[in-house]
Amino acid sequence: MSGFLADADLSVNRLEQARRRAAERGYLDLTSSNPTQQGMLFPPGVLRAAADDYWSTRRYAPDPHGLPIARAAVANYYAHRTPPDQINPNSIFMTASTSEAYSLLFALLTEPGDNILAPDITYPLFEYLATIHHIELRPYRLVEERGWQIDPESLHAQVDRHSRGVLIISPHNPTGMIVQTPVSALDELGLPVICDEVFAEFTYRAAFTPPFTTLHPHVPVFMLNGISKLFALPDLKLGWIALNTPAAQRYAERLEVLNDTFLGASSLIQSMLPQLFERSTGFVSTMRTTVRDNLDMALEMLSYCPGVRAHSPDGGYYLFPEVPDWDSEEELVLHLLDAGVLVHPGYFYGTSRGVHIMLSALTERATLRAGLSRLIQSLNLPHTPHTGK
Repeated sequence: MSGFLADADLSVNRLEQARRRAAERGYLDLTSSNPTQQGMLFPPGVLRAAADDYWSTRRYAPDPHGLPIARAAVANYYAHRTPPDQINPNSIFMTASTSEAYSLLFALLTEPGDNILAPDITYPLFEYLATIHHIELRPYRLVEERGWQIDPESLHAQVDRHSRGVLIISPHNPTGMIVQTPVSALDELGLPVICDEVFAEFTYRAAFTPPFTTLHPHVPVFMLNGISKLFALPDLKLGWIALNTPAAQRYAERLEVLNDTFLGASSLIQSMLPQLFERSTGFVSTMRTTVRDNLDMALEMLSYCPGVRAHSPDGGYYLFPEVPDWDSEEELVLHLLDAGVLVHPGYFYGTSRGVHIMLSALTERATLRAGLSRLIQSLNLPHTPHTGK
């Protein structure tokens, strides 16, 4: 057998074994990233109306950039961001998801043996994509003491002659960091930047998420987003890549060839996009308020737990608190499972400094409150190593 899974250990790990056992008696899940499982459902009437318009004029007219009406809607979205950014609709590429967008950009920018600079704490998807493309992710540091901001010196330290780009997530998953000012090292390195902005509309401590192209107008920038987080529509599968002028001048023609190879974005969903933007304001505002209220509640509750250091994130809908009294994230998560609450360990996201857990403020409010109560009560009790029984 060959391929990226040939040597992978696919056996059930200790945490999953414990989770399955805990599921038999029940637990409160504080890790959910799926809005449709937390009661956040985009208005069905809007979806029906937007889809109905497609069927009567249905014609398959594939475009390697995506349907013009979809790209125009995306360009209009950036024109109304803070600060506004003028993205040429011809510099936008519609994709089936941000995951597909990443894969396209890895194929565009790299060859086997090359590397992309990526944050040392990040969503585990990127490791799989890098392995598929036979490239390396070289980790640059996010500094917890500075609100998880990017360490410019580590960018310089990690770059080498095989570096082909820099991956940035803003708001960051799971720390919530938002890049709000230019990072001087990016201008100095001159490498293209892939910036994932899927949580851009979910701000908390920060007033807004600036489009990354407005911070670095002279660096080639690919901005990624989609309807999964923006409209709580992960099942409808639509994302996009927006290129600033330097990126478009250098890479648009080759990206067009790559996107034309797959044409993964559904024409139906693309045709619905203008109405989704037009008629989503109330829903998005409600979802944003729900997440903010949950973060308020979670931070207040955790402030009364001396064993947890939780800081207000710039944005996103996660908390990534430190639990300094513990030496092992795995033992901590197992201890909490015994108490009937599920969290993710920090090492799921690559962190090796300190002991952290991930909590989702997307969790339905009553479940979140009850789960946090269990967590706090459990952490305030003496603990012993987990036996697995």
